[in-house]
Amino acid sequence: MFFKSIAVRLRQGVAVALCVAGLMSSAMAQQSNPTSTQETNPPVLTLAALEQLATKNNPTLAQADAAIQAAEGRRRQAGLWPNPIVGYEADGLAFNSTVYPYRNAQYFFVEQSILTGGKLSKSKNIAAQEKAQSQAEAEAQRLRVLNAVRLLYYQAVGAQQLVDLRQQLTDWAREATDISSQLFNAGQADRPDVLTAEVELQRAELELARAKNDFNRVWQMLAAVVGDPQLKPGRLENILEKAAPAFVQDELLATLLRDSPEMKRALAGIERAKAVISRAKAEPKPDLYVRGGVGYSNEWAEFYGGKTGWEARVEAGVRVPIFNRNQGNIAASKAELTAAEREAQRVELALRARLAESFSRYQNSLVVTSRYQREVLPRAQQAYDLYLAKFRQMGAAYPLVLNAQRTLFQARTEYIGSLVDLWQNVTQLQGMLLMGGLDVPSGGSNNRANTE
Repeated sequence: MFFKSIAVRLRQGVAVALCVAGLMSSAMAQQSNPTSTQETNPPVLTLAALEQLATKNNPTLAQADAAIQAAEGRRRQAGLWPNPIVGYEADGLAFNSTVYPYRNAQYFFVEQSILTGGKLSKSKNIAAQEKAQSQAEAEAQRLRVLNAVRLLYYQAVGAQQLVDLRQQLTDWAREATDISSQLFNAGQADRPDVLTAEVELQRAELELARAKNDFNRVWQMLAAVVGDPQLKPGRLENILEKAAPAFVQDELLATLLRDSPEMKRALAGIERAKAVISRAKAEPKPDLYVRGGVGYSNEWAEFYGGKTGWEARVEAGVRVPIFNRNQGNIAASKAELTAAEREAQRVELALRARLAESFSRYQNSLVVTSRYQREVLPRAQQAYDLYLAKFRQMGAAYPLVLNAQRTLFQARTEYIGSLVDLWQNVTQLQGMLLMGGLDVPSGGSNNRANTE
């Protein structure tokens, strides 16, 4: 009787396990042959398409472009001459009606200020450096937006893969529950077997719900950065498995210090401060004021014996810099130059520190991903295959098969996470370490907060 019971339990276990194994083999085969599913799936959404949408719709890019246009407007304005004054002047308007006809005069005049010391060109140079800062900021914002799209895209692809993985587990658990129930109704399984299968199904459904919620969360963040919050979730192209680029830290640092928009903006700030000093030193140089006009005078000229008639007037003068030689503004501009030079040093040091941190994360993720590809996943798959084969030969208990199955899918989950981490680190290194696709572009790099 005892051996009969053992034989019945073994037959039950083998039946359930073989059904589950058959389902897993079918699903894994489907997963390993993506071309069979791509034929029926709708077109996938690519990273390039989302980047194009973000370039078109993200409002911060339009803000950055507007800042450049405003800077160009200020540059043009700074080079314009002051407008002349055109006016009318009356002279000798005596209240005595007897004298009035022989004293009054009517004139029209033009007055113009002539700036010296190259003040216009120096003011224009200040505005030109401000425009260069705006252009650097716009380039930085473009990279921030693209980086944000890429970071969220890789995260969304990982979330999508986890949903697929959890969906497979849930399907298998549901099938196992149905088979257990059928065996129980046929008297070939016990109630604990059915309860255990139902618990596994409940846990799988909970994990699936979490995976779907996480995908929706990432998709909404991605749609916001793209600039189209109404963008419907779609199937994303899986590009996590492609080979990651190999970086050399010294080369990255040289590129970063040479091409980083943050560095360019800081260097433009130094040039602007120098231009401000030059303009401040030119300010004391006296400008020339010229005024000229013509008019008709009724003043009686005794030596002539008649009215003066038409006459012209010319005035010229300069403002003598005796008390105000712009000393205060010159001192202030020199202090601003010192601050700008220190800002460039600060940006360089900050870039070095951020690169060291990002490169370390990149190296770690590269090692982890490679280890999972070469060691962890093959071993987890092999352990599961061996336990399943032994169980089919009645050489291992079914719980060991379930444990191996959980280990295999846990390893796959961690592998997906490592791929996402690797590509996000690659994105940061390729994207000049710029983050914040929805930050205000004129806010300054040192005050930015990440939105990812």
